[in-house]
Amino acid sequence: MTSGDTSPSGVFTEHRGLLFSIAYEITGSVADSEDILQDSYLRFAAVAPDTIEDPRAYAGQVVTRQALNSLRSAQRRREEYVGPWLPEPLLTATDGPGTDPSAEVELAESVSMAMLLVLETLSPLERAVFVMREVFGFDYAHIADTVDRTPASVRQVAHRARDHVHERRRRFTPASAETDRVVGEFFSAATTGDLDGLLRLLAPDAVYIADGGGKVSAAKVPVHGAQKVARLFSGLARVGLPEMTMAAATVNTAPGVLVYSHGVIDLVFLFEIVDGLITGVYAVRNPDKLTRFETPPLP
Repeated sequence: MTSGDTSPSGVFTEHRGLLFSIAYEITGSVADSEDILQDSYLRFAAVAPDTIEDPRAYAGQVVTRQALNSLRSAQRRREEYVGPWLPEPLLTATDGPGTDPSAEVELAESVSMAMLLVLETLSPLERAVFVMREVFGFDYAHIADTVDRTPASVRQVAHRARDHVHERRRRFTPASAETDRVVGEFFSAATTGDLDGLLRLLAPDAVYIADGGGKVSAAKVPVHGAQKVARLFSGLARVGLPEMTMAAATVNTAPGVLVYSHGVIDLVFLFEIVDGLITGVYAVRNPDKLTRFETPPLP
């Protein structure tokens, strides 16, 4: 239950973290999530207050419905997407420049890049049910009302989605001083051409996935294996970008690096690290997904 101001503005202010997280984990888009919250607020405000028994749960229901509609629409566009599609990166700490959504995100692992990519393999209905039930603990009756299914049907969907996610879920290590050290050593090895140094920091089955959306240069297929990823980064470091600057940041609760050229954001790296080794590198370069990273760090 909401404890405090039950007005629309009060509910959406108090539970912004929950509501934003629901929208983002269903859509994988920061921009869409912000639009969903605005639209959901207006829908919530249009309902007579005395008809809402639990304002928090009702707000979550409205946001889920809008996010589900947004995802279904986006999936049609993603069928024509050029190259791999990655979720829009989200700054989740105050140690990097740009917007600070740290107060908007409820749970660390659920917004990790690896988890969002697993959620991307679910159907829109499965994804919404999984997020509501497994991440935020809504009861089956409430979820059933949200997605227009019976509670028994929702239980089946939740069970199927949970098994699917658990089979594909990768180990998660949030950003820390140790992961920052690994990323720092990785870039040091890359910029000095130390191929052996790169290989020591990469897991044998490491993967590199880049998202350019067909708008900028980026690998159009994932790169698998430590040797190939190491050679790729060694080559990228040699070419570089004009007037390139970099800043460490926590992105989707993982260690990240923001890369600027001429003071304008060019790409965002996210690193997946397990037991001190880099198992995944995600590079988001589609400019449409980087609008919240425009301000470079101060020198």
